[in-house]
Amino acid sequence: MIQKLDTLPKSQILCEAGCHIMKKITMKNSSENSTVTEVFERFIKASLAKGVSERTIKTYRSHLKCVSRHLDIDMQYCELSNDVTNGMIVSMRESGLAHNSISSYTRVLRTFFNWCSDEGLSVPKIPNLKDIETVKETYTDEELNRLLKKPNKKTSFCEYRDWVIVNFLLNSGCRAATVRNIQNRDVYLENHQIISRHNKNGKIQVIPLCEAMVSILRSYMEIRGGTDTEYLFCNEHGEMLSENALRLTIARYNERRGVTKTSIHLFRHTFARKYLVDCGGDAFTLQRLLGHSTLDMTKHYCNIFDADITKNYEMFSPLAQMKGHNAKIDIK
Repeated sequence: MIQKLDTLPKSQILCEAGCHIMKKITMKNSSENSTVTEVFERFIKASLAKGVSERTIKTYRSHLKCVSRHLDIDMQYCELSNDVTNGMIVSMRESGLAHNSISSYTRVLRTFFNWCSDEGLSVPKIPNLKDIETVKETYTDEELNRLLKKPNKKTSFCEYRDWVIVNFLLNSGCRAATVRNIQNRDVYLENHQIISRHNKNGKIQVIPLCEAMVSILRSYMEIRGGTDTEYLFCNEHGEMLSENALRLTIARYNERRGVTKTSIHLFRHTFARKYLVDCGGDAFTLQRLLGHSTLDMTKHYCNIFDADITKNYEMFSPLAQMKGHNAKIDIK
């Protein structure tokens, strides 16, 4: 039986006609044959050239290390696929990683893949996992009172400095990196402010000082001394505190005061809560005080520390209204 030509595959028709089929030449990016790690290193180099901070680069590297427990980063980049990235996320979930941790890791991977796309590389899809909103832990007023108690005159410089830092953290809600980078020349006591030149978003930030903080800093700076370009909160030799040194010294200070919470960043959460709830502050001013580039994170603080919803609630609560009228409920 003779089969019609139009029902045969084109390749079969050409073969039967004696034609030699040539394989189509396609353009390939040389990076496709590199490993994921090698491509990632080029991404790091490009990020540094772009001016991305060392702290962010450190985060990129640490996140890739965590990802490597669930993804073979020594595989060729061209082997990455949707199935591979989906398998990575499933592995993360099965290992018990928290949702927000997975979200943080995939956020860095999306940044990496966006760069890969700009470089002409094929990019697998990766889910956009939004963080689950959590209630931020803060210091209680009782804990703050312990931490704010002024040490006696016989104390060491480090203990005194730590007390000043704790006061400053509650005054400003600054990040630890900001505290470490403040120099003597940045402090303007007569104007009740500090001009911070080293911030996460790369912008200069004005940090206001209350009268009590001005008085504390004036006394501290007389003892601290040093040149204009030396760091305000230094070690006992006048040198800049490292990130780890600041973390440890505050943790030990807290423990000596009987406070088990030791996180520096908790002071930032505490500042936001007290500013909104106890002091009646507004979101826009809080954004500027915390140095947020957008209102997104500030809105998060407003949602979990909502002062407006509790104001005068005694007047509007149905339970309070019923109790006020001495309503009697019979148990039947």
